Amino acid sequence: MLTERQQATYQFIHDYHLRRGCAPKLTEIADGIGISSKGVVHRYLKAIAEEGLIELLPGRHRGIRIAEYPESLAAESILPLVGKIAAGQPIEAIPDHNTFDLSAFFLGPNRFVLKIQGDSMIDAGILEGDMVVVEQRDNARNGDIVVALIDKDEATLKYLQQNKDGTVTLLPANQTMQPMNYSADRVQIQGVVVGQMRSYDTRKYGSTGNR
Repeated sequence: MLTERQQATYQFIHDYHLRRGCAPKLTEIADGIGISSKGVVHRYLKAIAEEGLIELLPGRHRGIRIAEYPESLAAESILPLVGKIAAGQPIEAIPDHNTFDLSAFFLGPNRFVLKIQGDSMIDAGILEGDMVVVEQRDNARNGDIVVALIDKDEATLKYLQQNKDGTVTLLPANQTMQPMNYSADRVQIQGVVVGQMRSYDTRKYGSTGNR
């Protein structure tokens, strides 16, 4: 069982990862939980790792990895796949009785979830409140939707364009917004979007759930 301070440390790491797409440094954890000793932070991290909530990666910059979902959740991530439905012209409904494993679709090594704030990617179908699944990487191809850390301070979700002159352009998917250009050394790729989730609350739209 974690102490109250250890729980606060884990919560800080978890929330930091959601905001920034990477693990915090020891000094950032210390500042975040209101202490000055990195040694105390390290002891907290060892205790959290012993509980299986994180994995410590010696020799790695920001060497903290949040543990994968436990195997006991696997069965709860499987839904019935009952057939296909047209998004264009109507087609005959063909019943099916397979299952669809959400964990296989979304989960994987070095993946994490970010909640979208803002409307800079609406033309890509990524709306405020959506959840995107990100595969943690330090490189990407032109056209990928990436989590980019700018000046080691601010993270943003944008299309990536690496220019021949060595600069990087981060492209919004919103016609009212302008591309952002940076020198390559100012932009650090944190990950690439590999999936997206959105929840529709049918109570907002009546009994049929139409929108």
